[in-house]
Amino acid sequence: MSSSNDALTHFDAQGQAHMVDVGHKASTRRVAVATGSIVMLASTLALIESGTAKKGDVLGIARIAGIQGAKKTSDLIPLCHPIGLTRVAVEFEVLSASCRVVCTATAEVNGQTGVEMEALTAVQVALLTIYDMCKAVDRGMTITDVKLLEKHGGKSGSFVASS
Repeated sequence: MSSSNDALTHFDAQGQAHMVDVGHKASTRRVAVATGSIVMLASTLALIESGTAKKGDVLGIARIAGIQGAKKTSDLIPLCHPIGLTRVAVEFEVLSASCRVVCTATAEVNGQTGVEMEALTAVQVALLTIYDMCKAVDRGMTITDVKLLEKHGGKSGSFVASS
């Protein structure tokens, strides 16, 4: 898989890691949407759906955790810029037939750099929170299929995943 620009931007001419200079970029509206799922036992999913998990409203707490994760992305990923997010939304879809919860996160900013990492971090933190809250009854849960669905704004334009 390669992009239209095959150069790794987080390395300088000498191969040293650095934070990309975005000072010359125009401030534009930038949006990214990411997704991922957590697969679990049917009985675990039933606990989540009924709201009777020992630790309470699993999806409500996971939503707040995902939003918080997006806000903390630059603290977690060493070369990410701290940005002033204008919106983060974290949504869940419970798919009983496949015993999974799908998380979709949207991050937005008016700024000089994109929000792909914030959307991806929101998904991961939300799914990890579900794992944490349900691990007492199901340690075999699997976080899977985390990916960027789309991004818009900035010089590189739009990206929409093919599937």
